[in-house]
Amino acid sequence: MSEIIRSDKKTFLGIKANGPVFITSLLIIAVLVSTTLIVGKPMEQWFANTQNYVANKVGWFFILLVNALLVFAIYLGFGRYAKIKIGGKDAKPEFSRMGWFAMLFSAGMGIGLLFWSVAEPIFHFNSNPFLGSSDDAVLAARSSMGITFLHWGVHAWALYAIVGVALAFFTFNKKLPLTIRSIFYPLLGDKIYGPIGDIIDIISVIATIFGLATSLGLGAQQINGGLEYLFQVANSNMVQVIIIVAITVLATISLILGLDKGIRMLSEWNMRFAIFLLVFMLIVGPSLFIFKSFIQNIGHYLGNFFELSFWTNSYNGVNESKNWQSSWTVFYWAWWISWSPFVGIFIARISKGRTIREFIFGVLLVPTLLTMLWLTVFGGSAIYQELMGNNVITKAVNSNVATAIYHLLEQYPLTTFSSVITVVLVASFFITSSDSGSFVVDTLTSGGRHNAPKGQKIFWASMEGLLAAVLLIGGGLTALQTASILTAIPFAIILIIMCYSFYKSLSEYEEE
Repeated sequence: MSEIIRSDKKTFLGIKANGPVFITSLLIIAVLVSTTLIVGKPMEQWFANTQNYVANKVGWFFILLVNALLVFAIYLGFGRYAKIKIGGKDAKPEFSRMGWFAMLFSAGMGIGLLFWSVAEPIFHFNSNPFLGSSDDAVLAARSSMGITFLHWGVHAWALYAIVGVALAFFTFNKKLPLTIRSIFYPLLGDKIYGPIGDIIDIISVIATIFGLATSLGLGAQQINGGLEYLFQVANSNMVQVIIIVAITVLATISLILGLDKGIRMLSEWNMRFAIFLLVFMLIVGPSLFIFKSFIQNIGHYLGNFFELSFWTNSYNGVNESKNWQSSWTVFYWAWWISWSPFVGIFIARISKGRTIREFIFGVLLVPTLLTMLWLTVFGGSAIYQELMGNNVITKAVNSNVATAIYHLLEQYPLTTFSSVITVVLVASFFITSSDSGSFVVDTLTSGGRHNAPKGQKIFWASMEGLLAAVLLIGGGLTALQTASILTAIPFAIILIIMCYSFYKSLSEYEEE
């Protein structure tokens, strides 16, 4: 237990924090915020150019990495280490399985899924590199759902599962602090408490902050879109900044209430609202079409799994398709990588008492199937409208992506009722993402404490909101995407080394 005690004794300027990690992370964020505000409009073009350049240069690496991590996750779930229990053989789960799944889903997808579940299938229906000019609408519909399943399927959850199970093992079995640096103990030993460990945690903090800022920005845009649709509230950066401030305040309250009374309870209500909206859409929407397409979508995804997963657009050269991949697949893989320390730490914290097999397949399968069902219900209902000749949702997507789901609901009964529920659900997921992210950042910057002082929680919640607001003002969605891609590169290297370190520790643990 010496490592935990050693970590918990860290203070900085009278606060319970790891000074180098806290200050360096804060300085990096401050530099970006000030630069974006000072430079102003030209930053938009810089974000766009940078996103294309980085995606074209390292996109292949992201694609290879996420596939390798999926293979490693499956090995852990089926291999000889699958029966190891997190926390030891006598450990008991802290949360019910339903509460566990609710927090997994709320932290892992939440806002992004609500934002893209209608818009993305429509984008791919109208244009993607797998379609030829002569392809008909049926092929376009099938292709669009297959690509969307790829981006939201097992690859994303494999990233979360690997980081989460490794952190849970080192925290609860090896009695190390709940920080990314702990995973490197088999390779670095006590050096994880020095500058090398600080660098690892700094990269993790920055990746978490920027990945979370992306989701917060998307959430603000979608809430604004809903308010515009329902109450004619102006759709502007100013309104979105006000929304971010309001949600940040609510998230801070949830964070102060604690993991059980705040985050868990809100996550469970998220799931109730989400299931209600899902069932509502199943009833009022094209029910038979949804059920039939759900089965076919899964079959198409599995049948084309390897081609979709390893496609790098290498034979098309530098053309418009390159831009497509940088804006979609490469962005998603970077987004999930930048989110993986946040989601990984969070699900590690809530997963004590579960075996590695239960952890891996609980994280991989249940959220993935629920995500696919959600995408089919909402994205499939939008595709149905297109196949029937109604292109109002395409027009909405081309006009303002954030309003796509509201224009879908307009095509079915009880529009105002369902739109209000959607706004509430987006706000609720927004709060959960913010308070979960603040919990994780505070854990990282405080040396691995599970419960840091309230003042620090408020501070980091405010920083996340500030960054999301500045990125929205300085470059909109492109700025958010670019921030995710840039911060994913260094953490991708950490992921590779982390897998080797985790495997090494599991091999030794078996012999204990």
